[in-house]
Amino acid sequence: MEDMYDESGRDWPHDPDGEEGSEGGRKYGMAVLSKKVDEDEDFPLQKEAFVAEYGDDPVRINYRKVVSVADIFEHVEAEEYSDKVDFWKQVGQGMRDGDLWDYRPTGE
Repeated sequence: MEDMYDESGRDWPHDPDGEEGSEGGRKYGMAVLSKKVDEDEDFPLQKEAFVAEYGDDPVRINYRKVVSVADIFEHVEAEEYSDKVDFWKQVGQGMRDGDLWDYRPTGE
């Protein structure tokens, strides 16, 4: 984990690379967000409520970039998500639109 760092200089509410963050560096991006939603209980999910609860939490995007949940959701257009698949589609598109994520799927 010595090769991982955080260029943001922010004082996070918990360590982005600890168990509460990226589970010791084992999870990044959407995997960190996945821990915050329960497919059976949280949907439909309101963007405003999700950001109010988790907005300050850090999300490690890659080995050098850490952003907050609120930073990610600034780029997500939808205000409500009907299920986990809808949530992931909207969040993934927002991460790409905000240049937070290098992954660019091809095809449909």
